[in-house]
Amino acid sequence: MTATAQVHSNEVGKARLRKEDAHLITGRSRYTDNMVLPGMLHLAMVRSPYAHAKITGIDVAAAKASPGVMAVLTGADVAAEQGSLPNAWPITPDQKAPAHPSIAVDEVAFAGEVVAVIIARSVAAARDAVELVDVNYEELPVVLDLEEAFTDTVLAHPSLGTNLSANWVFDSGEAGTGAPVEEALANAEVLIERTFYQQRLIPSFMEPRSTVVDPTSEQLTMWTSTQIPHILRLMLALTLGIPESKVRVVAPDVGGGFGGKLQVTPEEIITVLAARRMGKPCKYTETRSESLMAAHHGRAQVQRLKLSATREGIVTGFSVNLLADMGAYLGLVTSGVPILGAFMFNSIYKFPAYRFECNNLFTNKAWTDAYRGAGRPEATFAIERIMDELAVELGMDPLELREKNWIKHEEFPFTTVCGLEYDSGNYEAATAKAVELFDYAGLRAEQLRRRNSNDPVQLGIGISTFTEMCGLAPSRVLGSLAYGAGGWEHAQVRVLPTGNVEVVTGSSAHGQGHETAWSQLVADRLGVPFENVEVLHGDTQVSQRGLDTYGSRSLTVGGMAVLAAADKVIEKAKVVAAHLLEASEDDIEFSAGNFTVKGTDTSTSLGEIALATFAAHNLPDGFEPNLDSDATFDPVNFSFPHGTHLAAMEVDTETGQVRIRKYVCVDDIGVVVNPMIVEGQVHGGLAQGIAQALYEEAVYDDAGTLVTGSFVDYLVPSAPDLPHYITDRTQTPSTTNQLGAKGVGEAGTIASTPAIVNGVLDAIRHLGVRDIKMPCSPSRVWHALEVAKTTGGAQ
Repeated sequence: MTATAQVHSNEVGKARLRKEDAHLITGRSRYTDNMVLPGMLHLAMVRSPYAHAKITGIDVAAAKASPGVMAVLTGADVAAEQGSLPNAWPITPDQKAPAHPSIAVDEVAFAGEVVAVIIARSVAAARDAVELVDVNYEELPVVLDLEEAFTDTVLAHPSLGTNLSANWVFDSGEAGTGAPVEEALANAEVLIERTFYQQRLIPSFMEPRSTVVDPTSEQLTMWTSTQIPHILRLMLALTLGIPESKVRVVAPDVGGGFGGKLQVTPEEIITVLAARRMGKPCKYTETRSESLMAAHHGRAQVQRLKLSATREGIVTGFSVNLLADMGAYLGLVTSGVPILGAFMFNSIYKFPAYRFECNNLFTNKAWTDAYRGAGRPEATFAIERIMDELAVELGMDPLELREKNWIKHEEFPFTTVCGLEYDSGNYEAATAKAVELFDYAGLRAEQLRRRNSNDPVQLGIGISTFTEMCGLAPSRVLGSLAYGAGGWEHAQVRVLPTGNVEVVTGSSAHGQGHETAWSQLVADRLGVPFENVEVLHGDTQVSQRGLDTYGSRSLTVGGMAVLAAADKVIEKAKVVAAHLLEASEDDIEFSAGNFTVKGTDTSTSLGEIALATFAAHNLPDGFEPNLDSDATFDPVNFSFPHGTHLAAMEVDTETGQVRIRKYVCVDDIGVVVNPMIVEGQVHGGLAQGIAQALYEEAVYDDAGTLVTGSFVDYLVPSAPDLPHYITDRTQTPSTTNQLGAKGVGEAGTIASTPAIVNGVLDAIRHLGVRDIKMPCSPSRVWHALEVAKTTGGAQ
């Protein structure tokens, strides 16, 4: 597709209040933990306090005798049926992975791993009995540090013989997409080498994970707080050997996910095992501490970078060497998360040579997997930080340096050094608007005044110009990367006899506003009132096909399937309209819900055709009496939103306190369906990106115990910790889907972290501070300033 077919209408582009919010904010929502089924039993997990140990014995007698306890299951009890949790992305043919039982049998590999499960009549009884299970452990050495893990001195899984799960390399010289990077580095006029650290983060969704399983009918039904009901249904069938037709998965209201619920969890498998064992419905809802300890984590990388350039600031080569922390096991897409970033380290720049190497390593920590952005925030942080480092080395304004290297708007479509084709963009326009809103020149002047006056509160300006690949993804591309599924999405549009419309979508919302946005799309395309469109999702019995929600794919893939199904409805209705109006199909025109004979005022409405089709009294010969239509959309390319984020950061040099003085972001996400939803997505994304820069970090002690296991210690920012954002947009429509839309859900998270950190460093670099590990807390900033004083800036 080379041109964008725009949807011209009254709904697309309208800032409608979300349909979903009426019940979500008035306490009428139905989350999994709200469910009560007759005879339902409750589960509690016994978890290992050790990060690495052999299980030498489990005594469950006292727990079984506890009031209200119905049964206690250990790994040995279910060893023959529990299988191993799936990894859908073996990134290399020789990828190593340990078996991952839902309940550990012989050995535990991280603190928080399940070793037994209590089944009781009440939550309280189940949790009380947890303390009565006596587990004997033989402690084993732990490996927690990535750089130590790379040496194989201590093994997270001795049976594997190594901590290396996989080594994955992309080299533009070998791939034929660019020049050899070794040549560029060897001949560099300027060579920048840096090591950056991506700390571990915890998704921290609002609603803890919860699962209810009812085994009492013909189908086993699971209600669960998940982003992926369709994928989960398939994986339950494959893992447990249950016919897929006998499994129904329902994602009711889901209180956030951020990638943290893109998972097949041990607790979901355990709840199925318990329910089938007991023959009764079973429920498990984790505590917040369990969520922080045992749900998967994100990020956790060591990034070793080399950037070569001319003295004029033209980048000639970029080399990336990653150590990526898998944690103790491989989750659903754990191993592929760093690979998603591999194609984004070059970002918006015309680098002629590029090499990426990733070593996926096991440690004795909770396993990692997708977290908002999944590989792309890590890549953007690396490139935007090192571009600032190059600007400092050259004594050049960091915006000027970026402009020297970025792709110009007239050069689109542009094939990058990674081989991806960026279809559209205008980095100059987004940056110009951001600079204007930010008052870049005025803030630079103020920064100089503060430096000259030795103001104890220094001002820094942070910059992040980014793009991302989203709309995951063309199925053939995923296949070439050894991913275990495709990237298509499915939808069905049903026209009821009254003319109302039901939309069934395979993308499953957990806060994105699908019910509103899809209603706007269909209202425009079919010419029906917005209020007359109902959107159904999240239940594999209602929406039989789908690949769910992650990777900013909902609109650009799921929304396109909805539009394609609506177009099929129009084509089917045209046949009936022509018959009823006694005209040729070629003479029928459709607009605003009405079918008209070309050149006349003779017409009929979609509602009238729907009723006539239902009655089936006067239909064309051979026409099946319904207008319902299905469509499956497989994108031909990713979509590539982009933007410029600018942060003015104040740093108190006496206390290390950091304050965001001003934050401006201008994003280009193509055609916008609902500006209000977009603003919400951007604001939420910014909060999570800023949180990584300033607040959040999952910290383990030397024994492998998570010491940030509550919100007392794991610092999630609240409204008073965050600034007022100035947001705006430019628009270059995507050419790869008929709406011209790009993704937005992850943009704020991807761009904001380097903008904040660059701003903090820009404020105090003249005092000798060259780097600060995230999060840039007051103590770390103060310590960096003190070290700079005593070393004369050598860090």
